[in-house]
Formats: sequence, structure tokens, C-alpha cells
Amino acid sequence: MILTDRATEYAEKVVSGEIKMGLLHTLACKRHLENLENQNTKAFPYYWNAEKSQEIIEYAETLTVAEGAEPKPVKLIGCQAFDLGCTFGWLKCSNNKRRFRRRYKSVARQQGKTFENGIMGTYIAGFGGYRYGKLFTVATKKRQARLAWEEMSKFINIDPDLSEMFRVKDYKSLIEALNTDCTIEALSKEAGLDDGFRSIFCSIDEIHQHRDNKIYKALYNGTRSLDETLVSMITTRGDNLNSFCKEMDDYAINILKGNTTAEDFFIDIYCLDEDDDIWDSDNWVKSNPYICAKGNEEKFETLKTDAKTAKDMGGSDLRDFMTKSLNLWVQNRDDVFVDSEKWQKCGGYKTLEDFRGRSCFVGLDLSSGGDLTTFALEFNDGNKYYFYSHSFIPRGRLNEHIQSDLAPYDLWEREGLITVTGGETEYKNDYGFIIAELERLKDEYDLNFMGIGVDPHNFDGVRPQLEAFGCPVILITQSCRFLNDATVDIRLLCKSENLEYNKSNELLTWSFLNASIVKNSFDEIKVDKKSGARCKRIDPVDACIDAHACMIKNKENESFDVESALDQYLAVMRG
Repeated sequence: MILTDRATEYAEKVVSGEIKMGLLHTLACKRHLENLENQNTKAFPYYWNAEKSQEIIEYAETLTVAEGAEPKPVKLIGCQAFDLGCTFGWLKCSNNKRRFRRRYKSVARQQGKTFENGIMGTYIAGFGGYRYGKLFTVATKKRQARLAWEEMSKFINIDPDLSEMFRVKDYKSLIEALNTDCTIEALSKEAGLDDGFRSIFCSIDEIHQHRDNKIYKALYNGTRSLDETLVSMITTRGDNLNSFCKEMDDYAINILKGNTTAEDFFIDIYCLDEDDDIWDSDNWVKSNPYICAKGNEEKFETLKTDAKTAKDMGGSDLRDFMTKSLNLWVQNRDDVFVDSEKWQKCGGYKTLEDFRGRSCFVGLDLSSGGDLTTFALEFNDGNKYYFYSHSFIPRGRLNEHIQSDLAPYDLWEREGLITVTGGETEYKNDYGFIIAELERLKDEYDLNFMGIGVDPHNFDGVRPQLEAFGCPVILITQSCRFLNDATVDIRLLCKSENLEYNKSNELLTWSFLNASIVKNSFDEIKVDKKSGARCKRIDPVDACIDAHACMIKNKENESFDVESALDQYLAVMRG
């Protein structure tokens, strides 16, 4: 018997170009196909179960759509089968449980994302094999939280078989699965959503409306003891760039592009590509796969009418069309430090071994308290500049930062990109240990330090140890005026692909892509965290810029001819 695998078949058509879709969705499909090639290995301990994938797809297509003039059976389009199938078809080698514990889907409005969460919720509650489990649909407002819950209740009420398996208590916003004793409840922040919920499924709706990540953290933190769970975030992009949604979206894109790793996270983003003509209706399928599907011609004509109105009126109507119908962030690209595509092209495979016995400049970012502390080494390799970085964090801060930063510090520790110091009760960086590690690296690779650039913050406590290296120690004032030249230069090095780094250093990549540009009144620049992103660490970037600023200052000193300057001074004095 040949088993149907609709998820994989669809992914192959998208990646081959047979089905025209946007870059980010294509990357989601490509991720699936690459995972298939690497499955059941030590480096990738997951495997694809096409039967499990097909099971959720077939379940979905036994359901009935109650809303409308008359009931009609559910018929998934290709991308819906892909998203549902991938979510449930990937399993862990260690325990045969589902691989994905988190899910992020971003798509234009009216494309069925809440509908999909309704399918998954009833499937997990009734047929997931877990007894007495708790499932939640959540949002900032109870009305929004009930949307996914109501999708589930409609599936149940219209279906005689499901009606025998579930009891719907609308007045309580509660559904009970009679065969498993699982419950599905609608919750909201306004109704007192707190920590402590241990849920086997959560539907978090429209996260662009969330002011912060507290709801996500409250729910996700409660799932740690479960072998299998799914926190499913669905949203259409909004216009608030200083938001949890934008931070999550950036993180998700970095995963799709291979800039960072999160194997427990399923991601799919449907949007137009950067250079697409927003008025070309052929591009709209990238963000509106359902409306643009065969059989929805009337809905597509309505979208055309909305586009014409937005184009004619401009202003808020145009912005609303771009965000809600095209799923685009309306943002200013001028504040981006480095272009992610250019940055990826700069990545290579050189290591410190390739620079054994060479001279370099050091940058040291001494973050306070328990934040990241990083040192960076910069080598001039002909026309190119190679950057190496290593970071440190106290053990007591590790789990806190994993949650607050949405970053895999534990994975980075295993990969040797970060050193976690001290025990579980250590919350402060040990600068002595960090500088000793710098000295060890210097001796191991026989490096010659030409200079050390260091942030003046916390410098006094480490001054003797740094001066013991026997090279100039330059204080790098953290101002636009002082950092402008080094910041501009690194930006240009990346743009011209004359910057190099080891592409396995995901922490360095994450940091560079977190950084944005701020200006003073003289248009001088420096890097900063992306606006409103409190937990986006850029310490490795700061360390690299400190090293580069130290190199620039060293060149300025070399070009300064003391005798010539003295002759000129004496000539002026003689009149």
C-alpha cells in the first residue's frame, strides 16, 4: 500500500517552483525537505511519520463547516495540509512524541488560521491519547479568546459523532471531551490569566495585539514537565514594531533562514517578498493562499476592490491593506545595522586555527550583572577582516535568559559558543575568569594582541589584568561620536562582503541581526538594540565594534608623526 504524504508532496511543488509562493513560506517547505534528508541521525534526532501527518489531515476533512448558508465538508488547500501535517508528522526518536512544542503561523486575515487551531484543539483533546489534559484558547480579550474556542464548538455541534464525544458548555466557555476527560477553555488576560497552567494545547490568537510576552511565557513555562504539548501562536502582522509580535516574527524568520536553531518550533509565514509590487494581484497568493485558491473567485474580487480603495485613499487605509491583506510590516529599513542576506554571505568556515601566530585586536564588552559578557578578536586578513567572538553568562541567569530572550542559550553552550559560569545560585559575571579565558586563548593560539578596546563601564575593576597583556588598552566611549567610524566601517565591510566570521557562530549572527542604528544630531551613528526590544542582546556586536574602534585608533596613532608635528609647532611659535 502506497501511503499518501500530502505535506511532503506540497513542499516539493513549492520548492521546485511549480507552486508560486513567497520566500518565507518556501523556506518553511525547504526546511521540511532538508529535515527529511537528515532524519534519524545523532545531529538530528527526529523522524518523519507520514501516517501521523496524514491522520490529522484526514481528521480535518471529516469535519463540517457549520458557518454559512448551508453546512459543507472541510476541504484543506495544499498549504493547510502542509502546516497541519508537518506539525503532527514529525516525532522525536527518543520517545516517539511530537517534535514540535511551539508553532507560529503568520498570514493575512481571513485565511483560516483560527480555523486550523480549532481543528488541532478538538483532535488533541479527543484523539491525542492524553487523559485529563487541559487545553486553552487565549488572547488579551475574552471575545478574541473565544474565536478559536467557538470554531471547536461549531465543529462539535454540527457533527453527530463529535457531539457524542464532547460536551459544550457555552456559558462557561468550556468544552469537555467525554472519552479522555480533557477540557478546552477560553481564557484571557483581562479575566485573570496567570502562571501555572499545564496545558497540552494552547491557541494564542492575534499576538500582534499583545503588549508583551507575558501570556506566551505564562503558558509555555507551564508545559516543561509534559512530554508532549503544543503552544500554537497565530497572527496577522500589525503596525507596532515595538512589540512582542515583531520580536517573535524576527526570531521565526531567523530560524527559517538558518541564522539560528530551534528544532521544537514549527514556523510558517505567508507574506509578499521585499521587492514585490504590492499592486500586482499575481503576488497576493503569497499572503492570501485561501482567498486566491480555486473556487474563491468572489473573495478574490473583493480583495481587488479593497486594494483599489487603499491605493486611492492612501494613509491609514493603505497601511491597513499592507498589514492585514498583504501581511507586511510597514517599517523603516534605514535603521537596520546589517542586511541579513549580506551577513549570511560573509559567513565561512575559518576558525582561530587559521590565524595561529597572528596579530589581532581585542574588543571587550563588560556587561553588568548577569547579562552577556563578550570578548571579540579581529584579524586583518588581506582585504578582509575576520571576527571571532565568545560570550559568558552566569549559570543562575541561563534559564531566565532562555525564556526572556527567546534564544537557545543552552544549545549555544553545548556548541561551545558561550561559557556558562558558576553554579545555579551564581547571578553575577566573574570578570577575572573571563579575562583568564582570554589569556588562555592568547597562549593556545600564540596570538599577538595589538590593542584592547574596552567599554569604560566596569573598567576599573579589571584594569590591572588588562594592562598585564602588555599592549595598549583603549577606552571606547559608547557614544555616536566616538563609535561612528568603526560602526560605519563594519557596516560597509559587511555590504562589500569583506567581513568574515564562522557561520557556525549562531550567537554572533543573532546579535548582529538584533542590532539597529541610532543617530545623534550630527548624523553620527552607533548600534543599539532594536527599538522596544528589551531582551535582544547585542553584546557580541558591541565587542566587535570595540575591537574595530581599537584598530582604527591604532592606525591613527601609527600615522601620527611626532617629529613632524613638533617641527610644525616650533615653526608656528617662531612666527
